[in-house]
Amino acid sequence: MKLYYSPGACSLAPHIAMRELGIPVELSKVDLKAKQYDGGDYKQVNGKGYVPAVETPAGVLTEAPVILQYLADQKPEAGLAPKAGEPARYKLQEMLNFITAELHKGMGAFFSPGMNDGWRQAATERLGLRFDWLAKHMQGKQYVMGDKFTVADAYLFTILGWAGPTKFDLSKWPSLTEYHKRVAARPKVQEALKAEGLIQ
Repeated sequence: MKLYYSPGACSLAPHIAMRELGIPVELSKVDLKAKQYDGGDYKQVNGKGYVPAVETPAGVLTEAPVILQYLADQKPEAGLAPKAGEPARYKLQEMLNFITAELHKGMGAFFSPGMNDGWRQAATERLGLRFDWLAKHMQGKQYVMGDKFTVADAYLFTILGWAGPTKFDLSKWPSLTEYHKRVAARPKVQEALKAEGLIQ
């Protein structure tokens, strides 16, 4: 399965999920500024111009939360998502939506070259409230959904990883920094990080 990615971007989440699921990964690196990949104009693949995108037998899928659920459903026996119709599936979707709408967009703003001090302070305060809730949610849990790794962890791990390059201080939430280290230690997560050149 071909994954269009940019190192460390939100495309890292489906990359991790594919490796956790044992789905062979064909990586195609995208230059997001130039909107180019090794086959040419990336907008011909994804007209939105951003990653991730995954080629499936039914066509190209975009948007990280959707791709993650699609991938989990390719190998339901792996348990990276509860089965459709189960109450836990809706809790997973709730978490994926929270991560994408509140954390992904919030952390992503810090990469903007136009961010000024006032904007940064307001964004930090807003994110702080979200992280307060998340830290409370994570109390007593190894992973987002409890004791089992799911696609939500691949996504949350990726977004928390942006704290370093954006200089967002996560030290107020030690449970989240510990969680990030715990997920980072997973062998398949290490594989994905190495494949993207993010670690040696």
